Amino acid sequence: MILEMKVPSPGESITEVEIAEWLVQDGDYVEKDQAIAEVDSDKATLELPAEQSGIITLKAEEGDAVAVGAVVCLIDTSAAKPEGAPVSEEKKVEAPKTEPKKVVETPVKESYATGTASPAAKKILNEKGIESSAIKGTGKDGRITKEDAVKAVPSMGTPTGGNRGESRSKLSMLRRKVAERLVAAKNETAMLTTFNEVDMSPIFELRKEYKEAFKEKHGVGLGFMSFFTLAVVRALEMYPAVNSMIDGKEMISYDFCDISIAVSGPKGLMVPVIRNAENLTFRGVESEVKRLAIRAREGEITVDEMTGGTFTITNGGVFGSMLSTPIINPPQSAILGMHNIVERPVVKNGAIVVAPIMYVALSYDHRIIDGKESVGFLVAVKEALENPQELLMDSDVKKALEM
Repeated sequence: MILEMKVPSPGESITEVEIAEWLVQDGDYVEKDQAIAEVDSDKATLELPAEQSGIITLKAEEGDAVAVGAVVCLIDTSAAKPEGAPVSEEKKVEAPKTEPKKVVETPVKESYATGTASPAAKKILNEKGIESSAIKGTGKDGRITKEDAVKAVPSMGTPTGGNRGESRSKLSMLRRKVAERLVAAKNETAMLTTFNEVDMSPIFELRKEYKEAFKEKHGVGLGFMSFFTLAVVRALEMYPAVNSMIDGKEMISYDFCDISIAVSGPKGLMVPVIRNAENLTFRGVESEVKRLAIRAREGEITVDEMTGGTFTITNGGVFGSMLSTPIINPPQSAILGMHNIVERPVVKNGAIVVAPIMYVALSYDHRIIDGKESVGFLVAVKEALENPQELLMDSDVKKALEM
């Protein structure tokens, strides 16, 4: 029996996928549920499993765009599994070793002309500020010729024998879609960015005191993301316009906080969503961040897990970024950028002290969020991060961390 394998629908609104890579070859015997291909949609990379066991015949090539529901391969389910045969190793015949030919240079006969520049060469060297003693002449008896002088000072931009190769590779469907969305965000929104700085000392002190016990009890680390996520949730409740988006001539506001977190995956940037973050504790946020990050990095993230966020947090600090202007993740209206933490001199109580400082950036759509709201939102995030015990933990650290 010949089974036609068709492209399944990865999710709503997706009409085609791209064959990123065949994991089997034409004519191979495949087992049921064996991964036979990786396919790119405009939102994620997914594995295509074999529906039955048998001999496979490929009907599409890598890089082909295939409509959802189209046949991509045939499986002959009546074919018997071939017996495995050991691969014979061919004897490697080593080429006879040959001694490299020695290049014998004929020594230049030295005379009064050796190292002397010709008038034309001398003029060029003088113009460029090069001593004739630094040039090895190739003229008769070692005289420096005009050509020697010209070669000694190549003009700016002239190729000098270095590697100048180039290569081309097709962008994946996911990368092309990300590019389209980023350009659309720049072109279709009135995007502005506001900045602030956060003294991370209080969070450092909390993590130093409780992170070991937290990890031992809950199995996840007490990282920065839980503090930032809960600070964002608090600020979104204070400034609901930031938790809104434009749909035509209407503004949609949400009474829940679905926080998208940018994660670097093997196929590029992915943005899985933490659902109803307003109901999560520190442990809940850290567990969900870990789960989604692992699924994204292992290529197991689904389209549903990356759809629908109302606000995005991105952390360029893990790559060493000091400051950036993050691009809005449409159709959302704002995104918070975290950056690296650096010890900087700051003034506290009239004295200069050294403190761990992070610069934060909020990019927002000015069509729906006013300057007062954007600045107020970022200040609210700053206040919560600099006073987490009171504003994020209700002055009961152990209860908040479920210790």
